[in-house]
Amino acid sequence: MAPITIRSVLISESVDPRCRAVLEENGIRVTERPNMKTEELMAEIQNYDGLVVRSATKVTADIINATDNLKIIGRAGTGVDNVDVDAATKKGVIVMNTPSGNTISAAELTCIMLMNLSRNVPQATMSMKQGNWDRKKFMGSELFGKVLGIVGLGRIGKEVASRMQSFGMKTIGYDPITPPEVSASWGVEQMSLEKLWPQCDYITVHTPLMPSTVGLLSDETFALCKRGVKVVNCARGGIIDEAALLRALESGQCGGAGLDVFVEEPPKDRSLVNHPNVISCPHLGASTKEAQARCGEDIALQIVDMVKGKNLIGAVNAQVLASTFSQESHQLIKLGEAVGAVLQSCSASPKAPWSHVQITTQGEVIGYVAKEDIHRCIILHCVTLTPQVNQSHSASNVAAEGLCQVEVGVNGCSYKAIGSVRGGVPVLLELSDSVFRQPVTLNGNLLFFKASADPQLLTSVIGLLAAEGVEVESFSGPADRAGDLWYCVGMSSLIKDLNALKPVVKHAAQLSI
Repeated sequence: MAPITIRSVLISESVDPRCRAVLEENGIRVTERPNMKTEELMAEIQNYDGLVVRSATKVTADIINATDNLKIIGRAGTGVDNVDVDAATKKGVIVMNTPSGNTISAAELTCIMLMNLSRNVPQATMSMKQGNWDRKKFMGSELFGKVLGIVGLGRIGKEVASRMQSFGMKTIGYDPITPPEVSASWGVEQMSLEKLWPQCDYITVHTPLMPSTVGLLSDETFALCKRGVKVVNCARGGIIDEAALLRALESGQCGGAGLDVFVEEPPKDRSLVNHPNVISCPHLGASTKEAQARCGEDIALQIVDMVKGKNLIGAVNAQVLASTFSQESHQLIKLGEAVGAVLQSCSASPKAPWSHVQITTQGEVIGYVAKEDIHRCIILHCVTLTPQVNQSHSASNVAAEGLCQVEVGVNGCSYKAIGSVRGGVPVLLELSDSVFRQPVTLNGNLLFFKASADPQLLTSVIGLLAAEGVEVESFSGPADRAGDLWYCVGMSSLIKDLNALKPVVKHAAQLSI
């Protein structure tokens, strides 16, 4: 990885003193200015290469676009909801967080929520403070033998599982990235969400907030659950549909909820907070001395590593990462993006979720960092959560340039693509068992179509494209001549209506790379 020059960093919130100390020990000038208004931050940020925030500072597109000097935004915590990652990516700014800094603290709070939901401790405490002694009102239930569903089996989900297993809970889970055999090694049986919901006595969510996880627990989801299921959200507000949760609580379908996060913080609508079966906190997941110390030091160390050209940990925008690597790695990451885009476009249902993803990279040239980011770029094309993503890498020198093979499942069908880099350019070698005679250059406007071999096929396609005002710039056909196979045409522009090709092809897809 090529080093990046960071001479000065602005810290806009209160972080652990170790953050400043580590940065200054490595020759980086640090200024701490907490509680700035947006206008003040927009004016101040122009003087710095880096910005370190926690969760209170909203790093909007206006702030990012107010400077041409900013190279990195460091979030001392796990999420980046308060950072406009898209705007940063367009501006070429790396966004990184501290993936493990608050893991233990967030996991412990989740466990506390689960225990309090089972024994009504907060409600009983308030009753006692009001002078009451009501033992029957706060009858609880044991955790022993109950089923805990963990949605999101990353660092925090794993720690929650190990702790609640000590109470004798059965732990089941779902995660699109963690292989089932890995989670099984720490006692969590993975399954689809459809199978998980009906089994759970308790559910806790530990996913990032993204379009595919907004409203993950909804009216439809609660209807699939056991009556009286209890839920915990110490991850991100919005993963549980708050209106649906309130309806489930009122109907008794949900027996209780532990909430540390809300869509709006602090919440103006107090319906959930005031509900007798809800226990809540003001976003305290990372609010421990230990977590803040770790997050502050971790973000500083990550920035220093980046400056020295060492490991780049916690970066969330893979597109920007490409510019920080060597030219070879940059090309391989572009290959990963292109292969993911081709598979997304060519599946029979381009907007449908991928049911499984198998990513295999081969070759010495694909080093550790590049391999991880090729995988990440491909997974970015999964528009919704997928049940399983398996990743593997072989260093065997099968091809000097390195190979990237991706297989995905969509609506019961399987699609496979194999790509490589030739002469510094990403190319597609094979698409769903159609091996191209000439590698497809993954650049420009591309039309992929599936059809039976016919001597008149190319002439017919060219004629139909010409009628749409589109010129053919390149053509790649399959080496085989039997059955329905994939072809690729490079075009001067995208065709307005793919239905124009229906007379001669069985399936068509187009994209710009």
